[in-house]
Amino acid sequence: MIVKLILPAMVITTLLIGGCSKYHQGPPSATGDTTMSAVVPEVKELVAQNVKDPQKAAQVEGMVQQIASEVRRSAQQTRGFHEQLNVLNSNYEAKPEQFMKILDELNNSRMASASKILETRFKIKDMLTPEEWRNLTDAMQKARSKYERGSGPRAEGMQNY
Repeated sequence: MIVKLILPAMVITTLLIGGCSKYHQGPPSATGDTTMSAVVPEVKELVAQNVKDPQKAAQVEGMVQQIASEVRRSAQQTRGFHEQLNVLNSNYEAKPEQFMKILDELNNSRMASASKILETRFKIKDMLTPEEWRNLTDAMQKARSKYERGSGPRAEGMQNY
């Protein structure tokens, strides 16, 4: 149910999950930022197509940018937590409590980020009419399918993830 609430608001949140799974396969790279750079303009275009009032569309586009910034910030923070875990993992004397502390901070950070994104999602929804919301979320769902595992141009390279 929560996924259905967040998902239509932002195609970008999918990238955060993809970014995390990629990191476990090797060192972080700029690939997430490249994908983000492609998605944000695509979402803005969908907003322009589905929100007829130019002022309202501009406000929604600004909120889309806020969500994108939060996703980038969260992904960067997550990489930092993963690095801390890697350093701790190499320490033979590390105690379980040390790992749990980092994992708690990681989870708290993710929850705070998800809350910000969800809050922005509801602000966007409140600005739009039910028809605009339905049209926009339908268009975003179609666009999102390009970035899911097993579909779109990245599917071939994602088979091992």
